[in-house]
Amino acid sequence: MKSLLLALLLTLGTSQLFAHALWIETASSGKAGTAQQVKIFYGEYVSNEREEIAKWYSDVKDFTLWLTAPGKEKIKLNTVPGSNFYLANFTPEGNGLYILSVSHEAAELGGTTKYEFLSTAVVSVGKPNAIDHTTIPTSLNVYTMEAKNYKVNTTVQLKALVAGKPLIKKNVTVFSPEGWSKEMKTDEAGVITFNPIWPGRYVLEVSTFEETPGSHRGKAYTAAWQGATSSFEVSK
Repeated sequence: MKSLLLALLLTLGTSQLFAHALWIETASSGKAGTAQQVKIFYGEYVSNEREEIAKWYSDVKDFTLWLTAPGKEKIKLNTVPGSNFYLANFTPEGNGLYILSVSHEAAELGGTTKYEFLSTAVVSVGKPNAIDHTTIPTSLNVYTMEAKNYKVNTTVQLKALVAGKPLIKKNVTVFSPEGWSKEMKTDEAGVITFNPIWPGRYVLEVSTFEETPGSHRGKAYTAAWQGATSSFEVSK
């Protein structure tokens, strides 16, 4: 009976981890010389659940936020804690794509699974630009094909990659600002196409799970999970 209860608790804990994600919110477009505000949240976007920082899993709050500016090496941005988010700012120097990224392996294992939380956000300064996946520094990512403000009922193309290669026939979850979510499967190019019907911010999430053993901070694990997010804005 005790073994059954323990197994149930572990299952519930693992399910909660899989449901939670780290994501970045910032405007999809910016202006050269004007400060751009960035917020990082942890929780469940679809239910508008943004966990208080003190409740973030393990040491996820110790993440590092990186900025990759056009033609430059990535730099670390300073983050300031709020009640349920971290705040950062940067000022674009010129036109082009500015990529914000987080890749954090949690210090604690979830049972015998290692967890890594990843997120990216792309800010377009100047005219809208197609996103070059080679400039995104995270190993797993999902993003819109163009960095721009989208309109309701217009086509949005998404792409998911792992280690620079398309994730083929892989589920990507789209979370809407209205509490709606849907899993959609990528095609042979790692692409998904859909039409958003509500204005607001949409969050994308993709994950991988590999039963590959290893050691993390002196502790053995039997599997590794990665969860990656990005978000984009839709207007009327």
